[in-house]
Amino acid sequence: MNRSGKIGIFDSGIGGVTVLSEIIKILPNENCIYYSDSKNNPYGDKTDEEIIQLCDNIVQYLIKEDCKVIVIACNTASAKAVNFLREKYTQIPFVAIEPAYKMVHDFAYSKPTLVMATKGTMESEKFNCLLKKYDNHQTFLLPCMGLADKIERGDKEEIKSYLENTIGLYKNKVENVVLGCTHYPLIQKEIQEVLGQVQFFNGASNLAKRLKDILTNNGLLNNGEGKILFEDSQNLKEKEKRFFMILERLGGTNEK
Repeated sequence: MNRSGKIGIFDSGIGGVTVLSEIIKILPNENCIYYSDSKNNPYGDKTDEEIIQLCDNIVQYLIKEDCKVIVIACNTASAKAVNFLREKYTQIPFVAIEPAYKMVHDFAYSKPTLVMATKGTMESEKFNCLLKKYDNHQTFLLPCMGLADKIERGDKEEIKSYLENTIGLYKNKVENVVLGCTHYPLIQKEIQEVLGQVQFFNGASNLAKRLKDILTNNGLLNNGEGKILFEDSQNLKEKEKRFFMILERLGGTNEK
């Protein structure tokens, strides 16, 4: 591995842009390649075997693209595949997103909490170990079937209707909301419109800090231009355009 190599980031779609934006904030000189697997989106309703195979294929591609570290910006993929990937590809570090439930324990333990995540994440051993360890005993778990896919499509009316019919049940019942899918911060405003004033938690900023530590400790920090490349498994140009628009809105860059 060399310091001029890229940071590889992948997700089942463009939701991981919320992770990339945090990475850019503290690692502006790193060249990144983002892989959106829209062909197989969403991951949340797939079997463990399917998810592992999809992730394995993406990692092989990112390694060929001269990546020095790989970020798994999908909670479901992290929960299901990271152990397999770390055992198979021992030559490269992996940094995996995870639901920010521990942050509730650290900063807002006494408040009722809603965890929003995919079915796959909710059912994973990794998440259930996290919940058991940090349970504040006033936590509601909501597997948001199909929500990531709706966000991926960007249909605002469809998203609004979905939220009103699901999280609307928790209005005035929760004060914390854990966004356990990287797509969900993209609709944080819409969630707040339904639930009112709540405190949000997601794992993107902590992941970016862990990534910087890994690069620093391994002498892999780069002083380059900080270029961002985007790849999509269906080569969807409209998705690429939307990706860079969102990245710019989140305070990143739209430079390719």
